[in-house]
Amino acid sequence: MNRSILIVICDFLLVSLLAFSTVDINKLSQPGASRVMQPATTSTNQVSGRQDLGDVMRLALDEERKNRDQLLGELTRARTVVEQQNQQIQNTRSQLQTKEQLAAQLAEERAKLAEEQTNLQNQFAVAKTNIAALNEQLHASTVETVITKEERTVMEAEARKQSEKAAALEQQLAQMQKTNQAMQSATMAMQNQLQMSEASTRSAMAQMSQLQEEVDAQRRENVRLTEGVKALAVKSSDLAREIHESRPLTPNMIFEDMMTNRVMASFSGVKSGLFGIDSSKGRQAQIILVTDETNTYALGHIEDTPLTLWNPGAQWEELSGTLKHGSATYSIGSLSFYALDPRVVLVPVPAAEAHTLGCKVYHLSRDPYIFQDAVVVGTRDNYYGECKFQIDVSTPQYLKMDHNSIKGLFGKFNPSSGDLVVSKSGELLGVMANNNYCAVIRRFESVATFLFGPDSRNQQTAQTLTTLYTFVSEMPYKLQ
Repeated sequence: MNRSILIVICDFLLVSLLAFSTVDINKLSQPGASRVMQPATTSTNQVSGRQDLGDVMRLALDEERKNRDQLLGELTRARTVVEQQNQQIQNTRSQLQTKEQLAAQLAEERAKLAEEQTNLQNQFAVAKTNIAALNEQLHASTVETVITKEERTVMEAEARKQSEKAAALEQQLAQMQKTNQAMQSATMAMQNQLQMSEASTRSAMAQMSQLQEEVDAQRRENVRLTEGVKALAVKSSDLAREIHESRPLTPNMIFEDMMTNRVMASFSGVKSGLFGIDSSKGRQAQIILVTDETNTYALGHIEDTPLTLWNPGAQWEELSGTLKHGSATYSIGSLSFYALDPRVVLVPVPAAEAHTLGCKVYHLSRDPYIFQDAVVVGTRDNYYGECKFQIDVSTPQYLKMDHNSIKGLFGKFNPSSGDLVVSKSGELLGVMANNNYCAVIRRFESVATFLFGPDSRNQQTAQTLTTLYTFVSEMPYKLQ
């Protein structure tokens, strides 16, 4: 993202933060004044600010997409250049191999010609020696002795034969010398060509080394471009998510989404009664699955279960329950109590079982204060409405409902404990602890857990429920 665009976005975020967090300083300075912080009511400026911020973020997203497309184009061209260079290297290596084969063939032919020339010279020398010996023998026979006519004829014929053989050998030797001279010329030309080939080979090797360095550099550049494309994709995804989160959803859209993805939770239990008589009790409520990016829980209120926080608490002999969505059912294995407010209950759901249920898993709100308005949805009755929530500095883990801003949209809207509070971005803010305050859920932390099944009787449920009741009764009165 460009630096100028980042500065503009930071400016708009600062303006929006100032607009959302303006308080009446005069009222805070007066003694006895209420410490409830109420955001300024400049709704027009807030909407305009969010729209401008959304426009700037969309422009930034478009620019990031253009940069990503440009990087992808450069990466494609770089890969094409690398492939061409690899092909050129392969061609150069093939030419070098061919030249080396030709040089080897020339050397072998030169050796063969030298051997044949030596053989012919030896034969010619032997023939000349034989002729000289015959002439001497003939001369000696004529002068010193008288030989017969037949013997002389035979000797003369043998001498002519040797002379003819010597002439043929001499002619063959002359021809061989011409061939040898031609071969020497060819050899000289081949040596020159070989020297030129060696020079070309050295040049090709240097060029190949340079090309290899260029290929390595291009590969490093490709890796850098690939990492840049990945980083740009992550930035684009984050920017798209920020734009989506900054765009508020309507209450109708939120309620319709929850109607489709709510899970029917059914709880039942058997507890000891007076005179040792067991009594059973069951409850049902429509709750949702929520994740903190690590674990998934079905989130509800203790009033959605047969359990009660009281002193003395009830000793439960057996607890059981199911979660159902469509035709899929999950048997509950345990139930935990939220550490900050034990009236909020958590049912752990494994990831595989959450996938089997086939419903949407909601996320906890990363910024509970980005929108002042929120949507309240009933879990036991089909109603929902929109209202404002304010920050109460004396109860930082809770948001106070502004009953004067309630806008009932469906059914008889009367917010009560156990209702789910959803932000305008579609993320879970928390659960209504009572009719006025919402317990904000930032992370899942439990203070106690009950196992479901026939082994429930072995748990000290009565003592645990009494302890939790004491914990709630010690809270500020307005939160009870």
